[in-house]
Amino acid sequence: MDRLRKAVGLALLIALGSSACSGGSDLSQSAQQGREISLSRGCSACHGADGQGDVGPAWQGLLGSTVDLQDGSSAPVDRDYLYRAITEPDAEIRAGVSISMPVTNLTEAEVAALIAYIEELQ
Repeated sequence: MDRLRKAVGLALLIALGSSACSGGSDLSQSAQQGREISLSRGCSACHGADGQGDVGPAWQGLLGSTVDLQDGSSAPVDRDYLYRAITEPDAEIRAGVSISMPVTNLTEAEVAALIAYIEELQ
């Protein structure tokens, strides 16, 4: 019985450790790549390590919402909006955001992965 408890405990520790190290193991492969791009390319410095927001706007719950823009208009957040926001950060500037997002120079595949990540943060 004691041996069984130790085996179960060890299996639980391994499972918890591997899910903690994977950083979003419940994400699709494309979204996981997007998360890694966010971390490696500096996006997470402003948008948060898990898209929770910080200096920059949050990504969690963003898709499907409507954002107010600096020019007084508003925009629905869909894949097209996310693409423009990533590839042309000055095209539609969000109201109330005090810092400028830099031009990212990401490849099309990297942008698609980042959008997949943002989509899955719902």
